[in-house]
Amino acid sequence: IFSILFLRWRFHYSNPRSSFFFFFIVFHTHTKMVHKVKARTLRGKTKSELVEELNKFKKELTSLRIEQANGGNMSKIAKIKSVRKSIAVVNTVISQTHRDALRKHYAKSKYLPLDLRQKKTRAIRRRLTAHESKVITARQSKKIKHFKNKVYAVKA
Repeated sequence: IFSILFLRWRFHYSNPRSSFFFFFIVFHTHTKMVHKVKARTLRGKTKSELVEELNKFKKELTSLRIEQANGGNMSKIAKIKSVRKSIAVVNTVISQTHRDALRKHYAKSKYLPLDLRQKKTRAIRRRLTAHESKVITARQSKKIKHFKNKVYAVKA
C-alpha cells in the first residue's frame, strides 16, 4: 500500500506513459502478495506433517493448473510460481531432515553410505591417505637404517 501511495504522488496522471507504469506497478505488487512458505517454519514439524503440507500444496497446484487451462484470472495464474517454490522448499526440508537423521545414525559407525560422504573430487577420493603415504616397506626401512645419507662439509 505504501508503494501505491508513493507512486500516486510521484507520477502524474496527465502523462499516459506514467499512468500505464502506475497501473503496471499496482497490478504487479498485488500479484506478488502470495503466501510463501519459509523453511524455518517447517523445520520443527514432523515428517507426517511435512508430507501433509506437501500434499496440500500439490492439490493447490493442480487446481491452479486447471484454472490456467480454463483461462482463469491473472491473480490465480500468478500464484503458480509461488506454489511451485513452496513445494520445492517442503521437499528440501524433508530431504535435509532425513539426511540429518541418517548422519546421526551413522555417526559412530566406521563407514558412511556413499551419499553421506564428502564429494570433493574423484582425484582427491582416489589419493592415498596421510597414513598410507607415510608407510614404507620392510626393505625400504632396512635401506634407510643401514645406508644413511652422507653429509659432507663444503668449503665456501
